[in-house]
Amino acid sequence: MRQVWIPRTGGPEVLEVREAPDPEPGPGQVRVRVAAAGVNFADVMARIGVYPDAPKLPAVVGYEVAGIVDKLGPGVEGLAPGMRVAAMTRFGGYSDQVVVPAGLAVPLPDALTFLQAAALPVNYLTAWLMLIHLGNVHKGERVLVHAAAGGVGQAALQLCRWRGAEVIGTASASKHARLREAGCAHTIDYTTQDFEAEVKRITGGKGVHIVIDAVGGRSFAKSYRSLAPLGRLFMFGASSFAPGKTRSVGAVLKGYFALPTFKPLPLMNKNRGVFGVNLGHLWDQAAELRGMLDQIVTLTRNGTLSPVVDTTFPFDRAGEAHAYLQGRKNFGKVLLTP
Repeated sequence: MRQVWIPRTGGPEVLEVREAPDPEPGPGQVRVRVAAAGVNFADVMARIGVYPDAPKLPAVVGYEVAGIVDKLGPGVEGLAPGMRVAAMTRFGGYSDQVVVPAGLAVPLPDALTFLQAAALPVNYLTAWLMLIHLGNVHKGERVLVHAAAGGVGQAALQLCRWRGAEVIGTASASKHARLREAGCAHTIDYTTQDFEAEVKRITGGKGVHIVIDAVGGRSFAKSYRSLAPLGRLFMFGASSFAPGKTRSVGAVLKGYFALPTFKPLPLMNKNRGVFGVNLGHLWDQAAELRGMLDQIVTLTRNGTLSPVVDTTFPFDRAGEAHAYLQGRKNFGKVLLTP
């Protein structure tokens, strides 16, 4: 099989394609011939060397794929060779074949393409955990979505639209028109505007009920101050730790020391909640994740959710995919195709 490896920390150019023996599924596992694999910012941070959960380098990263089941391990039921699936991978997704637990492979409706399916697991599960499972977003609420044009941002926008919540989205100005077409009520140019001041202006000083923030550093504190009473802040990343193509110790330290401290009594007095979400630490909750992903796939079947794919790159251009994502050029999901 072919895989994209991170041989060492560095810029996008360090990624390389290697050959490896085909994997064999064990008991309770299935092998999937990959048609598309998702690229996520966690992969970028692993390449740079600032993602603590990443496997020791050299390594193959990647959390999600879509493709066709081509072999079953002993004891697998409910799946068969030839079935189209989306699957969650605990690293190793940048491969043209992957072996995964059968419970983490979800059959796809015919109308969903492999590209759309590969855009589902990480982005939509992350947004679902924050907005539906924990956040209980509902009609009449206001939601601030950072990086609204990104993969999680687009998933969040669609979930909020389904639940009847109003979205304020941050993105560079060139993406605002398309965000408004997608249902974003208000847009903020994070490159030229202070989002905290803009939220205050847009809401008449009332604040928002939910913020989802993967920026990190001082952004968490500003997001917290933007909450209304009964507001919920969800923190699920720290992209500010990786501003350049290679690791910057100064940027990491600056971001780390800018992280706020949340104390119980002020939280109680302000009736606010602060949540941390890390999908990669929930892989042992396979049954619960599978249940959520089944609901997400059902919502794609009836048209409520529609994964937005920005562009695809072949394996031998994986470095370009990383540079594209890190440069915030994407609107929706970036994928690798073997």
